[in-house]
Amino acid sequence: MSPDHNGDGRSLGQLFASATAELSALVHDEIALAKAELRADAKRAAIGSGAIVGALALAVFAVPMLSMAAAYGIRALGITLGWSFLIVGGAYVVLAVLLTVIAMGRFKKVKKPERSIASAKKTAAVLQKAKPHPRPLEPADAKAIDAIDVKM
Repeated sequence: MSPDHNGDGRSLGQLFASATAELSALVHDEIALAKAELRADAKRAAIGSGAIVGALALAVFAVPMLSMAAAYGIRALGITLGWSFLIVGGAYVVLAVLLTVIAMGRFKKVKKPERSIASAKKTAAVLQKAKPHPRPLEPADAKAIDAIDVKM
């Protein structure tokens, strides 16, 4: 058996290419796993964000117009104008609190990508334990190193 081959008949170059390809596939698989986990959480976050945007749009565009109409409608029922505006303001506060509770419920369901994190930690632990195997210096390499040391 030549020094360029191991027991299974593949050369060192083939083994290195295979290891590189497998490491690349591992990284791609971890990225795909992270994307899959984050996709579901992104939908939940989008729904929560949509609820907040809806609440803000309601407050900015609808509240002044509807407040005036409701207050004058209550005034027509015989309640003084001050109390009418207070009743309308309280109703909008209740709506804002309700939308906030819905949004917070959606945000609490967002989770971190636990499987991706665990997989990345396992990969990092394996790679940290891997130590490069130093190759012995050949006489030509030793002469080159000595020549560099002499120049310095």
